[in-house]
Amino acid sequence: MTDATEVRSRTEQLLAAHPPATTDRTDFLKARFDAGLAWVHYPKGLGGLDAPRTLQTAVDAELTAAAAPDNDPRRIGIGLGMAAPTILKYGSDEVKQRFLRPLWVGEEVWCQLFSEPGAGSDLAALGTRAVRDGDDWVVNGQKVWTSSAHVARWAILIARTDPDLPKHRGITYFICDMTDPGVEVRPLRQITGEAEFNEVFLTDVRIPDAHRLGEVGEGWKVAQTTLMNERVSIGGSRLPREGGMIGPIAQTWRERPELRNHDLHQRLLTLWVEAEVARLAGERLRQQLAAGQPGPEGSGMKLAFARLNQEISGLEVELRGEEGLLYDDWTMSRPEFVDFTGRDAGYRYLRSKGNSIEGGTSEVLLNIVAERVLGLPSEPRNDKDVAWKDLAR
Repeated sequence: MTDATEVRSRTEQLLAAHPPATTDRTDFLKARFDAGLAWVHYPKGLGGLDAPRTLQTAVDAELTAAAAPDNDPRRIGIGLGMAAPTILKYGSDEVKQRFLRPLWVGEEVWCQLFSEPGAGSDLAALGTRAVRDGDDWVVNGQKVWTSSAHVARWAILIARTDPDLPKHRGITYFICDMTDPGVEVRPLRQITGEAEFNEVFLTDVRIPDAHRLGEVGEGWKVAQTTLMNERVSIGGSRLPREGGMIGPIAQTWRERPELRNHDLHQRLLTLWVEAEVARLAGERLRQQLAAGQPGPEGSGMKLAFARLNQEISGLEVELRGEEGLLYDDWTMSRPEFVDFTGRDAGYRYLRSKGNSIEGGTSEVLLNIVAERVLGLPSEPRNDKDVAWKDLAR
């Protein structure tokens, strides 16, 4: 088992052989991956050392102190937080070797082709079809709410391969080439003015069977790995004290005493404490991850993330009074990554409205927490044994 001493030695060797000040950024990141210091808990040869996940913190701290470049995780968050763990668990050796290195280095951006116009909260009702044609699958359908599709090179995709089975079965999981001529990406402008989301139309897109993850018909099982990791990455990201949405309002409170009153003070104190509790709960969740795969607890963290962001941003607008109603720029843009706390108070307030939808709606996550964490009875389902093609639409 790799220990802290070996990890520290490898980090020192990396910095000595590739000084950050004089080494090209991409070359440094590739060398870091090859040294097993990308994600130390991954297998050797795939960016890791088969080491405990907890040792990653020490690696990151040393590299940060040496002013080493990072891989811009906000830009490639879907690849890091969702595609990579799914590929690691279900991909063939060839798939792992092909995709993990450029994914981590940031040479290839990923997106997620899951939700559809008729299958959002009820994702298992998806209708995008994949039909086997020799060594390929031919895919036709439409996806929606796809972050980063306009800059993505690859996508994780779930499609229906057997409509004669109930909706949670007969789904298969693929890696889709976003440069295929049958892939069309259209922007979806949001309430913020931006279009970070997209709708994606798939017309006779060919995917080699070698780019299938998991067995045919077991895509829902594979997707659970993706979704659990997604919720942890959204709701359980590492933050310093007063990181995230609580930071800007706390700063405003300290710098603008003329805006204060007793009622706002009490509400801010309550939300500050709740944000700190959520931050520490996220740290505990990450420690639990060191011992295994993410579980349904990540859904609880994502629930807290959405509620707190919306309540805090609403209080910030109220605290600023007339200033809070101002908005800096409605110009249509297609950003490469999501910045929940960027720009001004008006942006934060509007953008946070999407937090209870993206990454699993709050209503669905409440069901997951109730059934899988608290052990409450499942909601009755009358479509459990009905073939997908026979479902009412």
